[in-house]
Amino acid sequence: MGKGQAERLMPLIAEVIADGGRTLEDLDAIGVGIGPGNFTGIRISVSAARGLALALGIPAVGVSMLEARALDTPHPSLVSVDARRDHLYLQRFGPGADLGPDLVAMNAVAAWACPGLSVTGDRAEEIAAVLGATPMPCPDNPTPAIARLAAARFRDPALPRPAPLYLRAADAAPARDGGPMILPR
Repeated sequence: MGKGQAERLMPLIAEVIADGGRTLEDLDAIGVGIGPGNFTGIRISVSAARGLALALGIPAVGVSMLEARALDTPHPSLVSVDARRDHLYLQRFGPGADLGPDLVAMNAVAAWACPGLSVTGDRAEEIAAVLGATPMPCPDNPTPAIARLAAARFRDPALPRPAPLYLRAADAAPARDGGPMILPR
């Protein structure tokens, strides 16, 4: 959605739960995507998940988009999410191959190569060609992977509260003027 996420999120959650024949009280945990991605969307989703979890007395589990896309890929794997401006969010997964997550310029992906690598996510074919790796398909919808990972983690007593995964500085800048002057009464 381009706009209106905050207004649409809670009704959408209610619809999805009702379509599944459940209620909020049936939930054991809440899984939430924590990014990387759109700053506002991530803040909205993490805040909503944490608020619902607090209200329901259940854990909220944060799962990165990179982790979700890596689920069920052969390891070692490199996962990419488009970060715009010819940059990618990258993370490499696998025993002895873990690296990232990080924001990487497309012209610097060669440093992420390793033997036997598979690549999935945005621009996977292009990245795989640069690295001499195998491109893998990426599901369009990360929701089932987020749910599976959250279900596997929610009983962990050391589980941290979900927090946005920001790998890039915000594009927004502070106002250039000092704002209006407030006059004393």
